[in-house]
Amino acid sequence: MALAAADLTLHELRLALAPAIADAAIFDGWSDGALVSASELEGIDPDVARLAFPGGAMEMIAAWIDTIDAAMNQALSREALAVMKIRQRITALVQARLFAVAGREEALRRALAIMAMPQNIARSARLGWASADRMWRAAGDTATDYNHYTKRAILASLYAATLAVFVDDESDGKADTHAFLARRIENVMQFEKAKAQLLRPSDERFSVTRFLGRLRYPSR
Repeated sequence: MALAAADLTLHELRLALAPAIADAAIFDGWSDGALVSASELEGIDPDVARLAFPGGAMEMIAAWIDTIDAAMNQALSREALAVMKIRQRITALVQARLFAVAGREEALRRALAIMAMPQNIARSARLGWASADRMWRAAGDTATDYNHYTKRAILASLYAATLAVFVDDESDGKADTHAFLARRIENVMQFEKAKAQLLRPSDERFSVTRFLGRLRYPSR
């Protein structure tokens, strides 16, 4: 069904066109050609569509990421996530994002290449951070101290690494990607446990010195 551009804001138009641009990017890359193909498919004047993507390829990719965020939130309600353990929530949220890009691996590969260009690294880092933030918020995270930042930095790194595996994964049902994700999340959980131990009050932490002292001078 053709979109009624006159009824959409530029932001709404970006989101409406992004999936079609991603489909076209499989063949044309994240180019003006992909934008024109998507616009014509959706019945939008390409000149109007260009107004929604003044930054070119990175604007198109950012819009696609926004639609992936929306698909993730639609796939997993707060009620569904609430009954899961934190490990399950993060796994489900990442998997929902992978499902949203399935079938568009070539578009993803081309997007990752563009995002890795030196002039785009800062913007790409912000996009990765924003996606990690949305995942943690969906998972119910309310941290406001430095944990807020470390959790998002770690998840952004985990997600980026998982995408790198996913894009070239030819195993049945992306089994290799899911196994990689499970291992990485296990590593993160172990790190969080270790960090929690280190951050316990000093009088609650195990002290080798105190332990040896008690062996030498046992309490009476």
